[in-house]
Amino acid sequence: MQSYKGGQISNKEVSDVIWKNFFQGKMTYLHWTKGVEMAPTIGTQGTLLVRKIPSADPTRIFVGDVVVVKDPTNTENYLVRRLAAIEGYEMVSKDEKDEPFVLDKDECWVLSDNENLKAKEANDSRLFGPVSVTDIVGRVIYCLRTAVDHGPVQNSFFGMRKDAPVLEVELDVDEMAKNHKM
Repeated sequence: MQSYKGGQISNKEVSDVIWKNFFQGKMTYLHWTKGVEMAPTIGTQGTLLVRKIPSADPTRIFVGDVVVVKDPTNTENYLVRRLAAIEGYEMVSKDEKDEPFVLDKDECWVLSDNENLKAKEANDSRLFGPVSVTDIVGRVIYCLRTAVDHGPVQNSFFGMRKDAPVLEVELDVDEMAKNHKM
């Protein structure tokens, strides 16, 4: 055991921290979002803690998760939307003129949480159709709206269970507050 100002830390703990931070990297990143599409879940703006999803598949993302996905209309931008369906789901429109269809392999359907918006305003799969699962870059696990209004994002049971240990280790509200835009 070596002695450091903050207390005792073992060589194993030091090597674990070095491995995690320099070789493995953090499992999360901060993302800032603005807009009414995800209100009331995220509000109209917020700093989000996003768990990276290096390769999205049905074992890593789940229906009900709030995800960050590449904007299909502009791949330079990212959208925050809720994953509503994945491959194999049958999609049926409220409009009787639209034919039902089944999502193909590696396709998913993302929706805005704001039910007051029309499809064009929501800018989700109702407007641009299915998106590729490979365009999902992360799952939103925490949202800082203001210094006093912040907390975990309600995702699927499985997503929240997988993210709990990551949230416990990598959540730094002070760091999020420093990077928060008004």
